[in-house]
Amino acid sequence: MTTRPKQALDQLTSTMKINPDDYTVMTSPNRLQSLGYALAGWLYMLRYQKNTRIMSVASIVVLVIAAWLQVSLRDWAVLIVTITIVWMAEFLNAGIEAVVNLASPDYHPMAKVAKDVAAAAVLLGVIASVLVGLLILGPPLLQKLGL
Repeated sequence: MTTRPKQALDQLTSTMKINPDDYTVMTSPNRLQSLGYALAGWLYMLRYQKNTRIMSVASIVVLVIAAWLQVSLRDWAVLIVTITIVWMAEFLNAGIEAVVNLASPDYHPMAKVAKDVAAAAVLLGVIASVLVGLLILGPPLLQKLGL
């Protein structure tokens, strides 16, 4: 193998050779404990992130309206995936904010960029979910209301 392709292969596979256990204080010993950490993160979000509480109400309202309108299974799937994407974006945003706060306790313009871009990802997901919700729920809702 010539030098260039070997270097490219080494670069491509370098990350997979890093053992995370070598760089962490604690690694979850089993899947049940990992599930506990995930649920703890979700509870943290519900307690400390007001947007998550707003998202909870909005998600429930959308799902109740979808049930009332008796949308198709495919529409249910699209609504669930869309709602989940917004939740995931919000969770990742909070994680990025926490890491940035830890790494940059003093004001730094790049810390602001990281936080603003993460928040923009949530906004993008919310805009898309509103549009999807209007497309799926709008026509049958208007019909049900006789409009």
